[in-house]
Amino acid sequence: MTRYVQQNHNADPNRTYATGVSSGAMMTNVLLGAYPDVFRAGAAFAGVPFTCFAGPNKWNSACAQGQITRTAQQWGDLVRNAYPGYTGVRPRMQLWHGTNDEILSYVNFGEAIKQWTNVHGLSQTPTSTDSPQPNWTRTRYANGAGQVLVEAVSMANTPHNLPVQAAAAITFLGLDTAGPSPTSSPSPTSSPGPSTPPPGPGGCTTTFTVTNSWPAGYVAAVRVTAGSDGVDGWRVALPLPTGNSVVNSWNGQFSATGGTIQVTNMSYNGRLSAGTSTEFGFQANGPVPNPSLTCAAL
Repeated sequence: MTRYVQQNHNADPNRTYATGVSSGAMMTNVLLGAYPDVFRAGAAFAGVPFTCFAGPNKWNSACAQGQITRTAQQWGDLVRNAYPGYTGVRPRMQLWHGTNDEILSYVNFGEAIKQWTNVHGLSQTPTSTDSPQPNWTRTRYANGAGQVLVEAVSMANTPHNLPVQAAAAITFLGLDTAGPSPTSSPSPTSSPGPSTPPPGPGGCTTTFTVTNSWPAGYVAAVRVTAGSDGVDGWRVALPLPTGNSVVNSWNGQFSATGGTIQVTNMSYNGRLSAGTSTEFGFQANGPVPNPSLTCAAL
């Protein structure tokens, strides 16, 4: 359903998120765990970790009462095993929970932190702790580049029916900015690269953008836009300079990790109507390039 909207209504795959409260928070964990290639981030208010509520019945009392605890590695493995072979970037997660939650034990908050920090390869020790409002304790877990991948807010003396902080979730997701990077993280280097000429009928164009960079590597996105006749599939020639090596990729099939890489569409993002776009992305080691891409309709 989400991919259909992306393809048919020009929704941005890099700004596709999930959020919810209670059972909606459980579903947010499920969506981010099962579909890391679709969702870029989520905000879960008073939920439980991915798979915690699984069972033969509609209600899982053991999970609700905080009786299901696992190591961070075990929780992380449950997410990784939901999509075997996935090597792309994992969604960022924001977690909220009240300490007096009488429906879904506060224990689940700590278990979810264990799970998502492990999924991202982070320590359970926060990189920062603060109190943005009285009775709130916010812990953040950032990677080596300073990007906050997990954010957790504990609300003291708060029941299950917690006050939903929509504005804080919007900020974490990055929906209050013009680009895909959240304001709660350091601003990435955004370097639009060259675009291909306007397409003729049946053709396609590309735009290359560096969305984040650090001394040893970068993350880039390539937008593919269909010409006036639309396309049933596409292929992009992505020339990378010597010293560049792709380590993660998403929303495209990459033929190699270095040199000139041929990137073709996935099964869900190949057909584009006239003037509509899709994006694929990748993380690479090496200096930031400024490649000249070519796009061909298939």
